Order: sequence, then structure tokens, then C-alpha cells
Amino acid sequence: MDELLVGLRAIAESTRVRILFVLSHGEFNVSELTQILGQSQPRVSRHLKLMVEAGMVSRHKEGNWVLFRLREEGLGGTLSRAIVDMLPAHDATLARDLARLETIRTQRAELAASYFSSNAANWQKLRSLHIREEDVEGAMQAILGKARVKSLVDLGTGTGRVLELFAPQAEQAIGIDSSREMLSIARSNLEKKALRHAQVRQGEIYALPFANGSADLVVIHQVLHYLDDPGQALLEARRILHPGGRLLVVDFAPHDLESLRSEHAHRRLGISTEQITGWFNRAGLALQRHELLPPPWLKEQTGLTVSLWLGVPKTTKALQTPAENSITMESKAQ
Repeated sequence: MDELLVGLRAIAESTRVRILFVLSHGEFNVSELTQILGQSQPRVSRHLKLMVEAGMVSRHKEGNWVLFRLREEGLGGTLSRAIVDMLPAHDATLARDLARLETIRTQRAELAASYFSSNAANWQKLRSLHIREEDVEGAMQAILGKARVKSLVDLGTGTGRVLELFAPQAEQAIGIDSSREMLSIARSNLEKKALRHAQVRQGEIYALPFANGSADLVVIHQVLHYLDDPGQALLEARRILHPGGRLLVVDFAPHDLESLRSEHAHRRLGISTEQITGWFNRAGLALQRHELLPPPWLKEQTGLTVSLWLGVPKTTKALQTPAENSITMESKAQ
């Protein structure tokens, strides 16, 4: 009862209700919330502090950024989402907030699109700046094995490298990317490899052009750290995944290289297993396997740790618990 009353008192103010509404659409930092709400940063920060203390909102520090989102667990999280669900659909103030929110999202998307467009030709080199791709690719092949699949979908396919690796063991292989420049290079690469059953299409990761349950294997390789809403992307990946299918996610583990935001359009400084587990749970996925691939420090090279997560639909019984499948692949990195 006390926890409920604390939450109700914390939310009994119009700006705080608006903050809940905005955070129900994703994660935002104080600067972005200030732009959306049209209020001073000290005032917005004060509201956020009260809501965090009341358990309504979660605060997550990542490099120089502090990100806020609706609390997922506990009574505070339940209350936050219940309040958002009760908000009037046609409220003028909320409509203005949503319009400003979409402007910020558009700016983010344009920045990312500009980066991918200008760097498409050098993408493989850029991707290898912080980790040896041959190590990552070897780990992916070890996890997925050589069993044939009917349908492979690679989300954020870039230059099509994942299709080059796994299309030979798939009856059909399709890569999705929003960048025309990337897709042009991917098509050329696939033609050079004579992978005629592999193709690429322009599309958005949040609205995939596939029917429910149509993919046996979905791969998301080094994509989530660019996204505003990775959880939504995983929901969409789960939607197209066959009940007996598999999802492989590959991304950087948490790090503190702030320069990757400004120089390489990274939205997040890595992804933690805790975050992946939460997103998987909401998408109806079970974490079947997690592996870490550390950088090759012993060879006097720099690099970031890479995580690989294998998920399966919760209707599919995992062979082992996630703890039993947690492996640090130091030997391969060395």
C-alpha cells in the first residue's frame, strides 16, 4: 500500500504524466526530454529524480549519457504503464509532445542514414576497427552449426556479409536494410559469390515485409547499438520467426568509448545481457546460449568485447539453461 501511494503522489503532476507518455515510446536523455516538453533542463531533471525515487522510471548511465525509460519491473512499472494506458487518445498536449518526439527520431534516423551512406564503401574496414571480424564470424558459425535451414533472414544486412556466410546452407536467404548504398554493395557481393538464391531488399527493421512465422533463422549482427528501440526490433524479429526457429544476436558488450557516438553514429555503448534478457522476455524468446568474445589483447591489438546471444521462441523448449550455455571464448580470441 505504501509503495502504491508513493507512486500515485509522484505522478500527481501534469508534466510527470507527460514524461511517462514520452517514455512509453522509448528511451530518452534529459536534453531530448527538454526539447519534447518545452521546459528547462533543471525542471525536467527534478521531475525525473522524483519519479526515479518513486520507482516509476528507470535511470541508466551509459558513457556521458543518462537515459531514462519506464520501469519494467515491480509495482512502479505496472502503475506507470497503467497510467499511460488511461491517457486520452486525442489530448492536444500529448499530441504536440508526440510530434516533437517524432522530430527527434527523424533527426536521429537522418544522422544514421547519412553515416551509412557515406561509409558504405568502407563498411567492412570500419566494422573491423575494434574487433577482428574473422573471430566473430567463426563464433557465429560455431553456434549455428552447419544444419540446413529453409529460410534465413538477416536484419540490417549492410554489405551482405552474413548472407555470404550462411546462405550456402539455406534454401532461401534474404537481407533487409534501409540504406540503398549498402544494398547496392550487398547485391554486387552476392553476385560475385554466385549466391543466386540470396537476395536483399530495402525495408525497415521495425516493420518487416514478411508473414508471421516465416523464418527459420533470423540474424541481427552489429545492429542493435544503432537503434532507438532494440526491444521493438526484437519483437518484430520474433513475429517472423517460426515456432521452432532460432534468433542470433551479435553486438558489442558494454564499453565506454564515447567517441563511437559522435564518429560512428552509435546510439548505445554496447548491449548488456541483462538488457537482452529483458527484451527477449517481452518478445516471447528464451535465451538459450550466451557467449563472450574478448578482444585479442595478448597480440597487442585493441578491440571491444563482443557478445553473441542465441534465442528461441518460448514455445520451443531449450535444451539447456542459459547459465549452462554461458561461455567466454578466450581461446578463439587468442
